[in-house]
Amino acid sequence: MSKSSKSAPDVQRPVSLKTLADYLGLSPSTISFVLNDTPGRSIPEPTRERVRAAAAKFNYKPSMIARTLQGKRMHTVGVMLPELGEGYHSQVLSGAGDLLIREGYFYFTVHHRHSREMISSYPDLLRSRGVDGILAIDTHLETALPLPTVLVAGHTTLPGVTNVILDHERAAELALGHLHGLGHSRIAFIRGQPFSADSTIRWDATVSAAAKLGIEIAEELTVQLEMDSHSPEISYPGVRALIRSGRRFTAVLCFNDVSAMGSIRALHEAGLRVPEDVSVLGFDDIQSAAYHVPSLTTIRQPLQQMGSTAAQILLRKLAVGEVPHLVQVNPELVIRESTAAAREIVSRRKIRS
Repeated sequence: MSKSSKSAPDVQRPVSLKTLADYLGLSPSTISFVLNDTPGRSIPEPTRERVRAAAAKFNYKPSMIARTLQGKRMHTVGVMLPELGEGYHSQVLSGAGDLLIREGYFYFTVHHRHSREMISSYPDLLRSRGVDGILAIDTHLETALPLPTVLVAGHTTLPGVTNVILDHERAAELALGHLHGLGHSRIAFIRGQPFSADSTIRWDATVSAAAKLGIEIAEELTVQLEMDSHSPEISYPGVRALIRSGRRFTAVLCFNDVSAMGSIRALHEAGLRVPEDVSVLGFDDIQSAAYHVPSLTTIRQPLQQMGSTAAQILLRKLAVGEVPHLVQVNPELVIRESTAAAREIVSRRKIRS
């Protein structure tokens, strides 16, 4: 039997579960069972309708903190990534976000600029806000997190953490194989920033592929990226200094597409044509790569697919617990306008003709 209903609560203030229960003359647990659609509870449909109507009338919102304390699923995911600008991270996030939305999940995004302090503190902050799991993009974790976790390009072997990564060995073979096939042997290399999760594994793969092809990696033709930015400015000063040094090279293998764009700018200002004088090869195949002038030859990472795959694995981890510890995706060479035969090869062909 229900108690007699009391006067309507003040709609100017947030309505609590207890206030709504007093108004309806029902127990808080009955209202909670109805609003959470708890199975196995025989509550008459008229009562259910009264509860839903009152909740709508007074705009009652269940406490997220209370749901968390009760161990209930929040259908919310925390996404950690270095920054929220355009390019690599935004495309991975787009793929993950689209899948989460389709599956009825809400997600928070936090960016850390590769700050160890932020990376360390964010997981507990996200958990305190009720997230069920964490998806981290290009984020170096040093310890396992307190929640189910999936990394994209994390390259961290931790208990219970799943990694979604590119096959970097194959990517290096495709990139250097393309340049080698065009006759390039004096190649300038742009190394990624030390704080980027992909830098070490991509460089090691490049060194290995170069050795197999007999391509020398000269220290004086290597540019190290340092700037914490995802703008073409990251490579511009280094490539400009390389050009001014007078050292000869016929191609530039870049860490990513934005560093390829910065390289092309520096070459253009020095009066060097791409690809007639110097070929430039990027990495990632971000959306603007096809529309740059010249359009970029690049190694395509299926960025949105990687994000979608990571989100799908995280939801499966939340549902059943058991998922693979490593998922590897394949790269693809996309040939556009920024690469061509080395100048020496072109000259010999002209003489023969």
